[in-house]
Amino acid sequence: MTSKGKKIFLALSIIVPFVIYCVIYYAPIIRNAPFKAKEFVSLEYKWGAGSNLENSYNSATGEYRYYNNEDSLIVTKVILTERDKKFLDSNADEQGFWNLPDVVANDENDLKNSKAVRYFMKFNYETKSKEVTYLSDFNGNPKMKDAAAQMQKIIEQSIIDAEEKGKK
Repeated sequence: MTSKGKKIFLALSIIVPFVIYCVIYYAPIIRNAPFKAKEFVSLEYKWGAGSNLENSYNSATGEYRYYNNEDSLIVTKVILTERDKKFLDSNADEQGFWNLPDVVANDENDLKNSKAVRYFMKFNYETKSKEVTYLSDFNGNPKMKDAAAQMQKIIEQSIIDAEEKGKK
């Protein structure tokens, strides 16, 4: 068998079956992805000390309520653009937000009694939603903590950026 014939045989016996396997295995997973960017509807984000989540943002209504440094309640309307929404959805994919548990806390007692800052993040899609409550004093799995903390920071920064754009 010639050298060229060996290369063709190798390609047909190893590479082609591998490509077929990948298509058969991954196509349904990609097609049936649980949270599709085109189905993204809105984002709900709340935060506060302890169980009192007095600060909030809802992208469906645009209502942004928060307490400033003088403890005055500020209520404004902040609208996220489609680009902002796609950015948040893609970052949720990157951070593994969909794989986080509903509650990222040390234990049940911590959830009830903690005075740490608590963040509630909820992504709403046409057919389903994903919500995560994250306590900032969580000291469990570092990857889980990093994913939740990073997602919280990205959401907060996106809201602040959208608010600044709206003021211009």
